[in-house]
Amino acid sequence: MTRRSPLDDPARAAYAWARYRRIMGWMMTITVGLVAGSAILLYRSNGMVSVHFYIAAALGVGFTMLLASALMGLVFLSSGSGHDEAVVDPLEDDNAGE
Repeated sequence: MTRRSPLDDPARAAYAWARYRRIMGWMMTITVGLVAGSAILLYRSNGMVSVHFYIAAALGVGFTMLLASALMGLVFLSSGSGHDEAVVDPLEDDNAGE
């Protein structure tokens, strides 16, 4: 038997997803700044190598930052909304006696 998730309530779900979008908005701003900073740093240390080098570096840094922030944001959403506590552990009774 599964417990009801707090995200089943539309009001709590709307608040949780709004919070997630706010976190992602801030992380997008930080990512853009970091990509610009890394491009400037690469240009200062290497000069004008190739435009493809800077495009690849910007895409790599940007994608990595946004993927990491999206996954961490989902962890915060799950934990902050109480969704984690709604999960039933089928092995919970087996480990109680140890």
